[in-house]
Amino acid sequence: MENKWFLPLVLSLFIAVLSLAAAAKLVQLPPIFILGDSTADIGTNNSNNFLPGSKARADFPHNGIDFPNSPRPTGRFSNGLNSADFLAFGYKRSPRPFLSLSATCLQKKQFRGINFASGGSGLLDITGQTLLTLMKFGTGNIPFGASFKNQKNVLSLTEQIQQFSSVKNNLTALMGAVATEKFLKESLIFISIGSNDLFGYYHSKSSIPKEKFLSSLEVAYENHLKTLYNLGARKFGIISVAPIGCCPSQRIFNATGGCLEELNDNAIAFHSRLDALLCKLSSEYKGMKYSLGNSYEMTINVIQNPLPFNFTQVEAACCGTGKLNAENFCKPDANLCSNRDQYLFWDRFHPTQAAYKLAAVTLYGGGPQFVTPINFAQLAEA
Repeated sequence: MENKWFLPLVLSLFIAVLSLAAAAKLVQLPPIFILGDSTADIGTNNSNNFLPGSKARADFPHNGIDFPNSPRPTGRFSNGLNSADFLAFGYKRSPRPFLSLSATCLQKKQFRGINFASGGSGLLDITGQTLLTLMKFGTGNIPFGASFKNQKNVLSLTEQIQQFSSVKNNLTALMGAVATEKFLKESLIFISIGSNDLFGYYHSKSSIPKEKFLSSLEVAYENHLKTLYNLGARKFGIISVAPIGCCPSQRIFNATGGCLEELNDNAIAFHSRLDALLCKLSSEYKGMKYSLGNSYEMTINVIQNPLPFNFTQVEAACCGTGKLNAENFCKPDANLCSNRDQYLFWDRFHPTQAAYKLAAVTLYGGGPQFVTPINFAQLAEA
């Protein structure tokens, strides 16, 4: 079925690209803090740097084959840049990972924010520390029930917020309480998380009723947002869960090669809860502003009408092996497509650089069918 929004979106995105480029030159850009999962991780989980025990990582080829200027694997789950880079519009790319920073970085005149995102993380602390997550990122031959207590696999959202708190403390020591409050009030807080929680719930075949599980995610999100608010955050750019049932890794479980609709239904239900939650919190907490990106509608629109967006393949992964290149993850010996800008999916779970860019442009310049109640550009100016 055709999506009624695709022609207006093509036109609005063209205008958005021009307006954002002009805005980046004219407006002093706010500091940016990014929290989330592998869609925004720019190297937190790298094996040789910050989380040597992590299995949820992408610091090896063919990842990064199209990274600008110096193609190399950076830890991004992408052929090049990812959502964090494009969300930092006007800057060269995403601010650096928290674990790569020294105390002197905060003293720099051009300090522009920090990336806390960690691949495999979720709203729940247990997400990312389980066998299911390791299977997702390609670690095989692990006995069921194996313990990972002695190694750090991901940084949970709770831990990412604790890192944000330590940054606030350091800023307060450097700038004073009043200046820090103003600094954080003007900052943009981007959060991209939730898909790993839904993947884990679905594939664990949990006996917990769906509505009860979704309620637990909503409560967790509410607590995380309240903590950030109490730390001084005021502007929240929230990215909801995409139609994860349409990832190549999930299509191979469907005999027809179609999407897993139960997973997609969970993503839709989660977005509805998140929408209501943000509306409630913004009415209860003074000065809180938000923009909610509907990743489901944005992505399904492209899947149903790929050609206007220059995509020719929206089912298979560019890098991988087996059916739909989705039976294993992107490793140095995996199949690799040549027309990467025409693929929606880079690997069995993650978008290509081209898809990440399209999503960011939509978040900043899209209309209420994709971003509510205001878009990210309007949030930055609010």
